[in-house]
Amino acid sequence: MSLPRYGAYKNSGVTWLGSVPAHWTVVQSRRYFTNRNEKAVVGDQQLTASQKHGVVYQTDFMELEGQKVMQVIVGADILKHAEPNDFVISMRSFQGGIEWCGLRGSISSAYVMLVPNDAIWSPFYRYLFKSAPYIQALQATTNLVRDGQALRFSNFAQVPLPLLPVEEQQKIAAFLDRETAKIDVLIAEQEKLIALLAEKRQATISRAVTKGLNPNAPMKDSGVAWVGEVPVHWEVRALRRVIAAIEQGWSPECHAREAEATEWGVLKAGCLNGGVFRSSENKVLPPELTPEEKYEVHAGDVLMSRASGSPELVGSTALVATTRPGLMLSDKIFRLHLQGAVMPRYFVAAMGSLALRTQIENALSGGNGMANNLPQSSLLAFLMTVPPHDEQRAIVDFIDVEIGNLNRLGGEAERAIALLRERRSALIAAAVTGQIDVRGA
Repeated sequence: MSLPRYGAYKNSGVTWLGSVPAHWTVVQSRRYFTNRNEKAVVGDQQLTASQKHGVVYQTDFMELEGQKVMQVIVGADILKHAEPNDFVISMRSFQGGIEWCGLRGSISSAYVMLVPNDAIWSPFYRYLFKSAPYIQALQATTNLVRDGQALRFSNFAQVPLPLLPVEEQQKIAAFLDRETAKIDVLIAEQEKLIALLAEKRQATISRAVTKGLNPNAPMKDSGVAWVGEVPVHWEVRALRRVIAAIEQGWSPECHAREAEATEWGVLKAGCLNGGVFRSSENKVLPPELTPEEKYEVHAGDVLMSRASGSPELVGSTALVATTRPGLMLSDKIFRLHLQGAVMPRYFVAAMGSLALRTQIENALSGGNGMANNLPQSSLLAFLMTVPPHDEQRAIVDFIDVEIGNLNRLGGEAERAIALLRERRSALIAAAVTGQIDVRGA
């Protein structure tokens, strides 16, 4: 879409805005937004603000995040009243801008409530406060690492704002509503494609490791509901007859950053997400601690995540093809030593199949308080199909080719999403700073 610029511009005198349309003015934000600092009133339902969901009721937030909804009683003296059309400076505004509030309720006193006056068309400023140039300007008002405190009204007041006729604010907001909705539809289509590719990926793996590659092979009942029939010459074994030994690592208190090449690091459980080993997912071991060299990871190791904040990531398994020296297992990672009946590549593929994922999910849901944690006893009780070695090798070679093709398609979809999001961000920034004239669009 090619859009014209305004006919005349002037220097705004504000770094983050640059030149603005000649009829726009630049104003002090405190003149058009006041700080609402009212205590919660009886009947207020508690709100929460997040970059992901915006400002929503706390019960809705917990449901959106898949958390158990609990009745939280908080003293009214530490809650603030919020009205529809307020803006909220949250604890994450430093990273992602200021949220618009469309609900009445109460919110934590850690938040700052902004009340716009009549010269402000909130839908326009809703876009402006989430635009990249404004967020950068807001970030420049403080050093959170040094200052150690959240953004306050004083930070907001340091960033001048553009002021334009309300009718023009309305036209820009309406334009952005239309155009971002179109982009969001395209992003949703690509996300749907990625989800379908993920389903195809698991279906490809599941069929290969439970049915084999020969569609004409004689079959038998495996005796396992979630496996069904398998080739007659295959075995179904409990993992205690597949795994010779299990090691579990060490999780000392580490620094948050990644270890340098000359430093020891402790792997995070996320290093195995998606069945791919990523050595960069580690935390540096403090120099005053002595590394446990017995937990160092080597090429050829089979690693499994035993715990995660996300249940779907528990049991993620990967074969370490290459790794840098000086990385240790954490206590959230198993190192599995396999018996000779199962090749490591085949084992890793089988752990990503629907049959094994079903068993993992069943173990987690019945864990008696061990939520998102996979005990060794449960792991060893899982059942796995075991073909002869030559078929294992053929199966993983087939899977590598098929999954490689699916991954390429997924990568293209992810790149398309990144470009669309970049386009969306650039369009918003250009419109709310007057770099394009959308009044006639």
